[in-house]
Amino acid sequence: MKEAMKITVSVIKADVGGVGGHTKPSDGLLDTVKKTVENSKDLLIDYYIGYCGDDVHIVMSHTKGVDNQQIHELAWKAFEAGTQTAKQEGLYGAGQDLLKDSFSGNVKGMGPGVAELEFEERPNEAFTVFAADKTEPGAFNYPFYRMFVDAISNTGLI
Repeated sequence: MKEAMKITVSVIKADVGGVGGHTKPSDGLLDTVKKTVENSKDLLIDYYIGYCGDDVHIVMSHTKGVDNQQIHELAWKAFEAGTQTAKQEGLYGAGQDLLKDSFSGNVKGMGPGVAELEFEERPNEAFTVFAADKTEPGAFNYPFYRMFVDAISNTGLI
């Protein structure tokens, strides 16, 4: 039987600057982050650059495993480049989540938020990233309850 390939999904987010407070990052900032990630596409299977509020998130799929230095360094460099654009554009809170000056191999504890999951690839595997800014994880309790527990929404429990 063929061994399934291990895939890692890494989601790393940081607040590196926003337009008019904590509303959203500028298009220039997002373009800068995207260009930085595109220049290292050889490390990744796929990627997505998005935002929620003024937090920019980089969703990356790769085969390098959890806590990989190259992947974390890529995100750090992308956020540093975004910070430079934010400073040039005079955005609010430029670089506020980049608490340290130098990358030390892993972005955990440095300001950016990190969520990573390694799993065996299956055909048609889907996943969802819940992005939130200025909230707590408990904000998702009711939607999860409605999706998976409430008999009105989930007849599998009846």
